Amino acid sequence: MFYYVLKYVLLGPLLRVLFKPRIEGLDHVPATGAAIIAGNHLSFSDHFLMPAILKRRITFLAKKEYFTGPGIKGRLTAAFFRSAGQIPVDRTGKEAGQAAIREGLGVLSKDELLGIYPEGTRSHDGRLYKGKVGVAVMALKSGAPVIPCAMIGTFEAQPPGKVIPNVHPVAIRFGEPLEFSRYAGMEDEKAILRAVTDEIMYAILSLSEQEYVDEYAAVAKAQQAQEPERRFPRLPLG
Repeated sequence: MFYYVLKYVLLGPLLRVLFKPRIEGLDHVPATGAAIIAGNHLSFSDHFLMPAILKRRITFLAKKEYFTGPGIKGRLTAAFFRSAGQIPVDRTGKEAGQAAIREGLGVLSKDELLGIYPEGTRSHDGRLYKGKVGVAVMALKSGAPVIPCAMIGTFEAQPPGKVIPNVHPVAIRFGEPLEFSRYAGMEDEKAILRAVTDEIMYAILSLSEQEYVDEYAAVAKAQQAQEPERRFPRLPLG
């Protein structure tokens, strides 16, 4: 119930007033049945803007850190995400990917909408990064269509590290559903999973018109974090 209070009473109207999101292709989202909405991920605001404009409820796989933060802020954040029906996923360790897939398939088995960011994390520079194959596994195992989605302007509205968003125009574009029944039963084939994932990412890219980087976002972030240390190496003391 809290999900619908947020959507129609508290957060939804506020987001519509602040950002005045322009919506394109909403008719591509099916009115009933299981479907995966796969989008780019530019901002923390993405978690709220898309649900605010969709007619149906959508469940996102959210990183576990949103549910385990310390102090009052951490408890409030965790309560918010749980009340909104979001599912915590541990992104560390060998079983992390399988756990996310199991949770996602559970949502789809109930004929609901599943929201996923194939990049696996927010873009730190506004570019679109290589997608992880979990979205392909869920699409092939469930048989659900994949609706590509592009968030446009949310990076400028709330770039990484900014708590209070800027008032900035935002557009949300949905593309035609992608159907992968031709690959049914082939979810263990690495080449097939890569091909399906790349097709989904290309559809997102066509909608978002971002610059594409053929590298995982997490790897690019780690490399960027190491650059200052390379330029200014720590000197031994004494």
